[in-house]
Amino acid sequence: MPRSTPQAMLLVDGYNIVGAWHDLKQVRDREGLEEARRRLVEALMGYSAFQGFDTQVVFDAQYRDCPSNREVITEHLCVHYTDLGQTADTYIERTCADFRHDIRKFKQRLIVATSDRAQQLTVVGYGAEWMSAQQLANDVDHIARRVKRKQKDNRKSSGRFLFNSLDPIAQQRLANLRHGKLEE
Repeated sequence: MPRSTPQAMLLVDGYNIVGAWHDLKQVRDREGLEEARRRLVEALMGYSAFQGFDTQVVFDAQYRDCPSNREVITEHLCVHYTDLGQTADTYIERTCADFRHDIRKFKQRLIVATSDRAQQLTVVGYGAEWMSAQQLANDVDHIARRVKRKQKDNRKSSGRFLFNSLDPIAQQRLANLRHGKLEE
């Protein structure tokens, strides 16, 4: 079955978000940039799937001596490292400019998450929506709490009866007894 069109494409200015989220900034300072990137990607995995967003986290590779690359993390999330000498801002701006002429714009929203004021004005000028780093943090946290609450409710309802806490063999034995079948 083909994947349905995501309701929105979310472009995340990776290092901008790492520098804006308090907990990621602490991770970056204590454990390094790689760990902060990993935690950002991890936080966005569930959020993107829950929201049905096609999310691209964009990191600058302007100081690395390697070509751009794209890592697909899940069907809803990928990480893009820009080309040598290219910033995440220019990648995001080019994507917004291209999207403006794309037919998808009639069926899909384009959202850019960054707290860079100049970037905000540019992407809005191209017709994209803007989300601040703080708004993204709040949304990610809200969705994570909703998912946990839903999982907790599901565990409560399925664990309401003692039968559900038994292993499958014991459940089968009880079912056999209930139907009058004696065990050999």
